[in-house]
Amino acid sequence: MARPFKRPLQGLLLLNKALGPSSNQALQVIKKLFYVDKAGHTGTLDPLASGMLPICVGAATRYANYLLNADKTYRATIRLGQSTTTGDREGKIVSETALPLLSEKDVVAVLKNFVGVQQQCPPMYSAIKQKGKPLYELARQGIEVERPLREIEIYALELIHYDLVTLTLEVHCSKGTYIRTLAEDIGKKLECAAHLHALHRLSIGAFQPDQMVSLVELQALAQKGVGAIDAWILPMEEALKHYPAFSVSQWWLQILRQGKSFVCAGLAPGLQRLYSQDGQFHGLVMVDELGCVRVERLLGF
Repeated sequence: MARPFKRPLQGLLLLNKALGPSSNQALQVIKKLFYVDKAGHTGTLDPLASGMLPICVGAATRYANYLLNADKTYRATIRLGQSTTTGDREGKIVSETALPLLSEKDVVAVLKNFVGVQQQCPPMYSAIKQKGKPLYELARQGIEVERPLREIEIYALELIHYDLVTLTLEVHCSKGTYIRTLAEDIGKKLECAAHLHALHRLSIGAFQPDQMVSLVELQALAQKGVGAIDAWILPMEEALKHYPAFSVSQWWLQILRQGKSFVCAGLAPGLQRLYSQDGQFHGLVMVDELGCVRVERLLGF
């Protein structure tokens, strides 16, 4: 039997995931549409969440973990007066409380308490592992374990709509922030039960909503033939735009490819995108406090 046709495509696709399918189900459709063997998503969205789901294709999958470090913006709707087992509307209602009779001004004042650096306890219904087991597996068995607090930062929290029963917020936050937990914590500050009713991811890092494309749109374009949807594939270095960049001569590039390091004064410590002087992207390097540059991940390595 002839092997199915596969393409050596590489880059980043910003999928506007719809409600319903899991992130993995959406990924499998993308692999078939683009005829690629290798692809992976970053920043998983639950089936009941929608919005930006970055999918790395081909060699870009090697950079997927670096995209996870970017900040994110969400549109979140919180249902007041009810708490659930999972912290969102997928779970069973476990408690109900009276709705707080607050004005928009009162709610905005409460929300200000959540802006800034803080410690957050991850929910039991999460993929975080303890002794090799995801916490959600323990939660489904009715087991609750202690979870270490995580430092997160809420950069901005804007009230979009409030009608006594629901709050709709726009949340700009750091990586690792659980919006379900934020919803429950906001409810506690408002002195009522609460859970996350709806979630839409608007952006990740520098990527904006108008750069997303839906499965329905891609499937319609694909009817025109292989390659008609390739315009939605961004260069893989676009996934790393939140890191600073610098360029080197071919001589220093060769030094790095030999596994050696060199010192370059004036570079900010941390990860940097590496380019050759002709503007070609070559990967990521790490710069230490002394300006020593070493390979983090290079193309072809």
